[in-house]
Amino acid sequence: MNEWWNWLLGLLTLIAGGGWLFDKKRHRQEVESIKADNKKKDMELSKMYVDEFKENIAEPLRQEIEQLRTEVSELRKENASLRRETGGLRREIKQLKDAIQKIYDCPHAADCPVYDELQKQQNDDERTNQDGGGA
Repeated sequence: MNEWWNWLLGLLTLIAGGGWLFDKKRHRQEVESIKADNKKKDMELSKMYVDEFKENIAEPLRQEIEQLRTEVSELRKENASLRRETGGLRREIKQLKDAIQKIYDCPHAADCPVYDELQKQQNDDERTNQDGGGA
């Protein structure tokens, strides 16, 4: 009977061990399946984050950069125009200064209304500076 009992225990151990091996294999397959699902979810989540980044950050920044480029281009054109205008004004001021300097050599300077106005403005400026009103 002892033999019979040993043989029965051995058979039960073999059955339990076989079940454990099959369970281990099934468990490993479940783990791999869960890992694959998690990786798929991570990829979907990453794609969602990238799409949201593009929509909420990248696209508004791209639009703002394009707007700034347009504004810079317009400002450059305006700056070039103002430089041309400034150059013209400098030439006119130089011509005016040269003309005013010639007043002092003019034989009619005593009766010149331009000379009288310049003297009046110079006297007004001197009085303003003496009164403390000048800069």
